Amino acid sequence: MSAPATDARTAHAVGVRRLLESYRALPTGAQVRLAKRTSNLFRTRSRTAARGLDPSGLTGVIHVDPARRTADVAGMCTYEDLVATTLRHGLAPLVVPQLKTITLGGAVTGLGIESTSFRNGLPHESVLEMDILTGAGEVVTASPGEHADLYHAFPNSYGTLGYAVRLRIELETVEPFVALTHLRFHAIEDLIAAMDRIVTTHRLDDLPVDYLDGVVFSADESYLCVGTQTSAPGPVGDYTGRRIYYRSIQHGNLAKADRLTIHDYLWRWDTDWFWCSVAFGAQHPLVRRLWPRRHLRSAAYGRLMRVERRFDIGDRLEKLHGRPARERVIQDIEVPIARCVEFVEWFLGNVPIAPMWLCPLRLRGGDAWPLYPLHPRETYVNVGFWSTVPIGATEGETNRLIERKVSELDGHKSLYSDAYYTRDDFDRLYGGAEYRSVKTRYDPDARLLELYQKAVQRR
Repeated sequence: MSAPATDARTAHAVGVRRLLESYRALPTGAQVRLAKRTSNLFRTRSRTAARGLDPSGLTGVIHVDPARRTADVAGMCTYEDLVATTLRHGLAPLVVPQLKTITLGGAVTGLGIESTSFRNGLPHESVLEMDILTGAGEVVTASPGEHADLYHAFPNSYGTLGYAVRLRIELETVEPFVALTHLRFHAIEDLIAAMDRIVTTHRLDDLPVDYLDGVVFSADESYLCVGTQTSAPGPVGDYTGRRIYYRSIQHGNLAKADRLTIHDYLWRWDTDWFWCSVAFGAQHPLVRRLWPRRHLRSAAYGRLMRVERRFDIGDRLEKLHGRPARERVIQDIEVPIARCVEFVEWFLGNVPIAPMWLCPLRLRGGDAWPLYPLHPRETYVNVGFWSTVPIGATEGETNRLIERKVSELDGHKSLYSDAYYTRDDFDRLYGGAEYRSVKTRYDPDARLLELYQKAVQRR
């Protein structure tokens, strides 16, 4: 074993020990939380003065095995650091979520998705095994053959069944460049039909397709973004400075070509947080010239957003202009592809938010993931929309309306943001019976929050 690998394993062991020591230092019966400084959750949580567990030693890549195409990774390692390490070996995780600061443990326990999901499923499906600190204060190794109940219930549990301290994941070989074709559509129905064909064949005409997502700007302007890995050298685009990726997609012809390095392709959405940087003025040409390039990234906008939420700056500005406060509608949902046209057209007619992101998804295998029960061998489309709307007559009026529509269409929504389900509906949608069984076994004293408390009650 090489010295760097040995050093990484030693550092990880020290980090695990520190985490366990902070657990044991908590008062008996005290609620267990992670002491994290950052988060990619978008729901307000009640503040607590309770001391949290120290995860600061669990942020690195422990080992990459190029021959087996696997990586052992600490649970708090960000995808930015993970990708930087694996690309040196010509490898990448099977699914790389869009934002650099998402952690591997977070993507597995909270779900993640990206443009490889039509062929590689969700991040947790590439996990071979993981070490999990349970609510009982034990570190157990969970895999399909060991603690399988915890392994299968962990995705979408959001830290309520434990925290991943190490994950062994599959990797795939990647080429140095991605050739892109942006296809324009004038009807949502046509776009979804084309998406369905590509998901089925993994091809666009004679071209193999490695990456697939889309953007809807309006009912008559939408795009599929089709990516193919390539080793052929040539000029590449750069959307890490003044140029803005999602604006580059728009065009008036049937197709438009682009080309990015694999690194820049994987992080194409991070520079402007998809399109949400517009809320901070970062897309204004003058501001763009003055904004430091190192702060053109989702982490910087996230910090600004947390400041805005802490001091209610947005609501104060609305009040100053004589307008009511606004409701945050920051959501990702999945619906079967056969119902996607119906959902998108309904959304465009009822919710004043655009653009929206589309990302097709098929589970890789036949495993059941009870807390987010998608059907194997069925194609779903993730629809992402992130903005605000005028506040309604009741709390969360628009979010509740969307929840009802998604359930009506046999879909699900991710739980990283505000949710308003009743407990009965929540249990029905998110595997309540299976969850309670695993919760009782691995957190018998309820040291960790329960999923409904965290996702809906915002504790």
